Amino acid sequence: MRILIVEDDRDAADYIARAFREVGHVADHAADGEEGLALAFEREYDVLVVDRMLPKRDGLSLIGELRGKKVETPVLILSALGQVDDRIKGLRAGGDDYLPKPYSFAELLARVEVLARRRGGREDMAYRVGDLELDRLSHRVSRGTEEIMLQPREFRLLEYLMKHAGQVVTRTMLLENVWDYHFDPQTNVIDVHISRLRSKIDKNFAQPLLHTIRGAGYMVRDPK
Repeated sequence: MRILIVEDDRDAADYIARAFREVGHVADHAADGEEGLALAFEREYDVLVVDRMLPKRDGLSLIGELRGKKVETPVLILSALGQVDDRIKGLRAGGDDYLPKPYSFAELLARVEVLARRRGGREDMAYRVGDLELDRLSHRVSRGTEEIMLQPREFRLLEYLMKHAGQVVTRTMLLENVWDYHFDPQTNVIDVHISRLRSKIDKNFAQPLLHTIRGAGYMVRDPK
């Protein structure tokens, strides 16, 4: 999942972002309400995690602006204000869930996963190409009856390729969406990860699914 964390406490934001990344998700951070609003309009996220008390624009105002512009991305509100009236105000402003501080990351993760699942249905949380399956929530990958163990970056790479199955995915697209680079580091990092991924999902199977499109990029496609 791609998650936006809108939180002005840098230590808290770094902790949450790191924890999401450790379980394989992509986490962006905005330090105030205006930056959070701009990113929410600019990029596509599965879930927004928004602190209620923010500089420049508070969390409820941010959510209200999004809903007014028909942005329906699920929002989980984090707040030190945990009374019933506070939670009601957050939900009525357009929030989908409300988690008072302090909280455990395990609960935060579970709530974010539930919101992502509700948004598009269970089928959007899983991809299938031929006999290769990837479950975005459980982080399980299998081909036929064989479970495939991937490192977090390999999982993100395969997830992006399977999301765009049948389409050519360029190096620039991979750098921006899998590595969060907006420049070419002039290394063979993509080639190395593609090679590792290919050895795991294709090596022991009759039909290859991951293809190099010379001069263009890469593609995962159904062999049928």
